[in-house]
Formats: sequence, structure tokens, C-alpha cells
Amino acid sequence: MTSTSESTPMVRMTDVQKHFGDLHVLRDIDLEVARGEVVVVLGPSGSGKSTLCRTINRLEPIDTGTIEVDGCLLAAEGKALAALRADVGMVFQSFNLFAHKTILENVTLAPVKVRGMSKSDAERTALQLLERVGIANQRDKYPAQLSGGQQQRAAIARSLAMKPKVMLFDEPTSALDPEMVSEVLDTMTSLAAEGMTMLVVSHEMGFARKAAHRVVFMSDGEIVEDSTPNDFFANPRTDRAKDFLGKILSH
Repeated sequence: MTSTSESTPMVRMTDVQKHFGDLHVLRDIDLEVARGEVVVVLGPSGSGKSTLCRTINRLEPIDTGTIEVDGCLLAAEGKALAALRADVGMVFQSFNLFAHKTILENVTLAPVKVRGMSKSDAERTALQLLERVGIANQRDKYPAQLSGGQQQRAAIARSLAMKPKVMLFDEPTSALDPEMVSEVLDTMTSLAAEGMTMLVVSHEMGFARKAAHRVVFMSDGEIVEDSTPNDFFANPRTDRAKDFLGKILSH
């Protein structure tokens, strides 16, 4: 891929529309994420947050509109799509680790197969990443032997092993026990501090306040607000956002 200028957004969505049958799940989506920017997407269940996240690497195809990653238009299929997907890391609610492979093998698999790295280079990188997410001592264990928080941190290391240009997180803590949430959010916060471009769908308000550069609030498939965390939490402009924050912050 050609290197694009620093001013080119890492992610650009223009007039994106998406239906599931009669349900209009993404309406007129215009969104840009700059290099090194952390954008947290908030909103009630069913507002289209996860669908938005999944369209960026075409896990969900869109009806109309365009999506660009680092200045390149998202292809519909084939080698160009595969190359672009390799540049977009994705971390899901479920950890999606290969159960029959060790943690180290999980992290080295794609760099060897997709990026063509040598096994020794891939292992060296993997160990650095497992160290970085705090589970290097679990390298020879299988996913089932790890806690949920450790498995999610392994999944983050696996995404980072591909040296992605942008990381997508789709509610990465929602399947975790409460005591494991902070270890995953701490890992994500340090990634953000290191300048990783991130789009994070989350219910974690503390993370949004602390790590986000921008908060995007969605409701009924639309982006309703797009502002700084301070502005969003202190002065939500729309009734939908006020209602959402009232329900969440009163607990």
C-alpha cells in the first residue's frame, strides 16, 4: 500500500447506509478517525454501534456509501480486501482464540501465514507483545487455561502482532467478569497512550472519559453527537444523549 499523507484520516466513512431486511441499521454515517486518535462509540443497545465497527473491515457489507482505511477504498473481496483487513486489527466480545493452540501459537499464526514472517521473528515479536499485555508467563498455556481477562489480552496481542494501522474493539469487556474488566481496559489505555489509532465500541464510561479523544454517540442507526468526552458527559446536546447518560450514570 502506498504511504499516504499524515493529514489523510486513518478511517473515513462517507454516507454509509446499511439495512438488515427492513431495518435501517446505519443511516447516513459520516465519520473520520485521524491517525493516533481514539474514538469511543457509545449508545443504547441496538443503536448500530457494533454494526458500524464491523463494516470497517467488511465483516458486514454496506448497502451504499464508501469506507476508506488509510486513504484506500475498502474493496468488496479478493486480495485487496485481505491486504486491508491485515491492516485493521479487530478485538471482539468473545476472544476467538484457537482452542487447540497455545497462546504463543495463537499470536504467531497470522504473522507467519499472512505477513510471511519467519517463525523465529514472529515468536520474538509475540513474546514482546505478550510481555506488553502482561501475560508472557502464560505463553505455553491453552486458552481454556486462562481467565477471561487473560484471554482478551491474548486476543489484543494477537491483533497487534499483525502491526495494524488501526484497532477496532467491539465491546471488548462485555463478556468479562467485573474484576477482569480493568486489566483489559488498562491494556487498551496504554495502547491509546502509545498513539495507536483506535475505534472502541464500549459501555465503559471511565475508559471513554480517560482515554478517548472523541466520543461518538449513536441512536437508531445515526450518529447523534460527536464531541470531546468532557463536552459529551458535561453538556450532552440532544435529549437522546441526556436520556442515555441519565440511565447509565444514575446507577
